[in-house]
Amino acid sequence: MLSPYYKSADKDFTLLKGDCVELLNSFDFKFDMIFADPPYHLSNGGISVQSGRMVSVNKGDWDKSNGYEADYQFDKSWISACREKLKSNGTIWISGTYHNIFSVARCLTELGFKILNCITWEKTNPPPNLSCKYFTYSAEYILWARKEPKVSHYFNYELMKSINGGTQMRDVWRLPAIAPWEKSCGKHPTQKPLCVLSRIIQASTEPGAWILDPFTGGSTTGIASSLLDRKFLGIDSCEKFLELSRARREELNSMSVRMDYLDRLQKQAKLFEDSEVRVLNEKHVYYGPELPF
Repeated sequence: MLSPYYKSADKDFTLLKGDCVELLNSFDFKFDMIFADPPYHLSNGGISVQSGRMVSVNKGDWDKSNGYEADYQFDKSWISACREKLKSNGTIWISGTYHNIFSVARCLTELGFKILNCITWEKTNPPPNLSCKYFTYSAEYILWARKEPKVSHYFNYELMKSINGGTQMRDVWRLPAIAPWEKSCGKHPTQKPLCVLSRIIQASTEPGAWILDPFTGGSTTGIASSLLDRKFLGIDSCEKFLELSRARREELNSMSVRMDYLDRLQKQAKLFEDSEVRVLNEKHVYYGPELPF
């Protein structure tokens, strides 16, 4: 029997500690959506700029490349494990840069997924290019794929159109990187902004849906899930990151913090109508399936 590293009092946010492939293979449960922010394999000794200071791009040994074939085999192993935990009408979102996204696309195709979109997340505040020898890196890519080519998936087309000013939303999203208020409990080195995860979750799930993040890090996926009345399971092997995730979720136990986050998201990315912010702050109870641990 698995023992959660952490579970919120209302059971909407659960964390497991360990290797994601081993853990996913150890229980039976199907998720509506998966978001994965895997290692990009870009920790190669380079430098970047953060808050006006020169910093190393190295994130840790977990982010170093072991060569294309080894990196590809790693990607295929965890994507295969995720596929087994996805409902037949479920979808998966996987983020990356040129360092890993082509390997991910190859794996998705080989494993039978249907790739729906390649989202380009254009950052409004990218760090400058210090070498001045090539273009500034200002985007990341997020592949969106459904499990079964012939099984229809959920897409909240009308909401995406509404928040895009009444026209069809395109596959280029111009959104900022993480803001200072998203680091109140600390910061993960590859932390994604809440505005990106909130849009992904609203686009591809309904309230009450179960969402999995196999490389949860600081659990931005889980925080967005909780704010938007979804249920979440995050997996990570690093206790430091799991503690950051726990602190971020417990911060949301304060209704004033929860309301502040929703208001900031609305102003930052116009994710929903003002009336929806009030609805999201009401307590909802869903009587759906529960995790077996």
